[in-house]
Amino acid sequence: MQTVDVLVVGAGLAGLRTARLLAQRNLDVLVVDRRRSLASGIRTTGIFVRRTLDDFDLPGHLLGPGIRDVLLYPPSRRSPIRLTSDRDEYRVADMAGIYRHEHRAAETAGARVLLGVRYTGSTREPRRRPAGARGADARLPRTLVHLDGAEPVRARFLVGADGARSAVARDLGLDVNRHLLVGAELLHPIATGTTTPAFHCVLDPRYAPGYLGWVIDDGHHAHVGIAGYPHAMRAGLRPLLESFAATAPGLAAPTGPIERRGGPIPVGGVLRRLACPTGLLVGDAAGAVSPLTAGGLDPCCRMSAWAAAITLAYLRTGDETILRRYDGRALRRRFRGRLLLRRTFAALGSPAATEAAVALLRTPPGRALAARVLFGDGSFPTLDVRQASPAL
Repeated sequence: MQTVDVLVVGAGLAGLRTARLLAQRNLDVLVVDRRRSLASGIRTTGIFVRRTLDDFDLPGHLLGPGIRDVLLYPPSRRSPIRLTSDRDEYRVADMAGIYRHEHRAAETAGARVLLGVRYTGSTREPRRRPAGARGADARLPRTLVHLDGAEPVRARFLVGADGARSAVARDLGLDVNRHLLVGAELLHPIATGTTTPAFHCVLDPRYAPGYLGWVIDDGHHAHVGIAGYPHAMRAGLRPLLESFAATAPGLAAPTGPIERRGGPIPVGGVLRRLACPTGLLVGDAAGAVSPLTAGGLDPCCRMSAWAAAITLAYLRTGDETILRRYDGRALRRRFRGRLLLRRTFAALGSPAATEAAVALLRTPPGRALAARVLFGDGSFPTLDVRQASPAL
């Protein structure tokens, strides 16, 4: 049976970035993902916000044109509110390409990535001092990780990057996401250079109860999607999506869709308990998604660096107090306003109420609030990884 320093479950953006950062520090890292191809099972539109583009080195050839205009539509679709930034605020990525890029970077750093291997559970082994072990190795617990498609692996630490409904979170006794939207989108091919980049957002509880419908393009494809609370999507997600796509704004003369995407989106805020002596959570598994806008790619990049620093410091020292710094409670305090707006948004259960809310957004204070949410710098706090350990 092989033993590794860190086993990462999930080869999405958060998992692969965390694995790469740990491998660069000479840890033995193994990543497993049940998908046989990272181009399959993509669940995100792939919208990167300006702060992420400014702070992280993303491959430009995998990013669509810059987008400065957002149009907010009421249920009637009449007289949308146009908000325009003086900077590029969004770019839509080729997420299959991004995952391949991150996969190569992780393996170049020394991590091993096994696809087509499903995590089935983990068991914490009794603490015992392995022969010859000293320092942290003598104090750290071991976890036996069970895999479908490979032999069990003994890991010093487990990282759950396995999505909104994380099995790792459940097995480690950490918090789990309880407030979820479900989203789906269609990708339509478009001729390059024939569209004006814009982000079209439709607020209509008949299609997207508690969230919105969207149309945005990456220069090659138009992404048409909806999301909402599952209990309120009584007509079913697929019929609602197809009905919305038939009349979606900003989608001119579409041909048939070439791809469907979808999945759960956690919107309850960062979970409180994210780490324990045997592992921690990153990405959607940690609830690291904006409660209001449901954007999760910026938190993926920021929390991955923090998680890697915490993991490295803990494995080097065996000091469990280090794990307290990976604290979701502190982060949740930064999102009180957005959590309140999330509850307000969820209460808009009728087209008439939504029309009234959009009317408020037409006022100067309403436009300022909308611009702050859509164009602001506070989507997710910048985390100081040096707080994980003075040695880093």
